[in-house]
Amino acid sequence: MPTSAKRVERKAKKSYTLSPESIAFLETIRKRRRAASISSVLEEILQAVRRQEKRAQIARSVDAYYSSLSDQQAAELVEWGDFATGEFLREQ
Repeated sequence: MPTSAKRVERKAKKSYTLSPESIAFLETIRKRRRAASISSVLEEILQAVRRQEKRAQIARSVDAYYSSLSDQQAAELVEWGDFATGEFLREQ
């Protein structure tokens, strides 16, 4: 299969009950984006929420890592950061 070929994804047909306000909102977005369907709009929204949640999870993991460091370890990382910044600026 050529690397440029798109991967065919199987989609599952589901039925959900939404408020009239939500349906109107989705239809407005569909028209504004000139999307083929409300399903495609929902797919985009869900992908954006998944990306946002993944970024939040990564941020929590990074925060937990740095919070777990001792004062000495944190100070060493600051020193390494200062050193790297100095080297980077020197190369420009």
